[in-house]
Amino acid sequence: MNSKHQYVELNDGHFIPRLGFGTYKPQEVPNSKTIEATKIAIEAGFRHIDCAYAYQVEEEVGLAIRSKIADGTVKREDIFYTSKLWSTFHRPELVQSCLEKSLKKLNFDYVDLYLIHSPMELKPGEELFPKDENGKTIYDHVDLCAVWEAMEKCKDAGLAKSIGVSNFNRRQLEMILNKPGLKYKPVCNQVECHVYHNQRKLLDFCKSKDIVLVAYGALGTQRYKECVDQNSPVLLDDPVLCALAKKRKRSPALIALRYQLQRGVVVLAQSLKENEIKENIQVFDFELTEEDMKVLDGLNRNFCYVAMQFMSDHPNYPFADEY
Repeated sequence: MNSKHQYVELNDGHFIPRLGFGTYKPQEVPNSKTIEATKIAIEAGFRHIDCAYAYQVEEEVGLAIRSKIADGTVKREDIFYTSKLWSTFHRPELVQSCLEKSLKKLNFDYVDLYLIHSPMELKPGEELFPKDENGKTIYDHVDLCAVWEAMEKCKDAGLAKSIGVSNFNRRQLEMILNKPGLKYKPVCNQVECHVYHNQRKLLDFCKSKDIVLVAYGALGTQRYKECVDQNSPVLLDDPVLCALAKKRKRSPALIALRYQLQRGVVVLAQSLKENEIKENIQVFDFELTEEDMKVLDGLNRNFCYVAMQFMSDHPNYPFADEY
């Protein structure tokens, strides 16, 4: 594979692989599956591994990466590893502790990229989603600019090579970009992005600010019950996408991934199945025509699979704005 086409330069001079392996999975799937899938992904050629404190599989992902380092498949510096600051650690004095917990689980000295997982802060404590006696999620109140300053300190401490955000809208990004005394710009904004929700306006805004857009849910998510309405349309069954896939002799998943690459989006592919993982890496083996891209652009319906509706009354809820 031609490495020249596989990396994007971030605004801090580091390079991110254009295709990443996503490691989110629901609680009911055994963690051992994550170890296996991550090893398969590295063997298949994935070098960008996307994880997070909240996924609760960093120990397993770290184990898989370290075993592939031990057997000589990769060196630590070949792997681009992303972790994310969870919402219960937004208070500036807690930010570094969340990253340190991740590093300890991974048995790493640093992460390549550290993201604010969501702009919506939650009450600190052990629970990922703290709830009151009525089952309502308990929010916290922290200035996003103060969170960002703590992220900058993590970079200065050498614990994260690059820092960015996730699930931020334009207004929230501008808040950081316009912060007095900003030391580092976010290198990326990782958001849900696929042919049904192509984020055109947010992508254009990010490009104008030299911020990379990273797409999660690019295959229409894995439709896990805890976060996706089971009545929502199945993206990979879309008739237009399937017809194009047939025409190009590729799978619908490969077309959906390739679409993102050609728009300058860094794309995450998530699967626990060996055949799918190996297939997804083939996204560099073909190109879509301008006509194909137009057809896929036409599928956009601003449809969100992961809208976090249960937090829509949060003061920092990002999905109420147009983009």
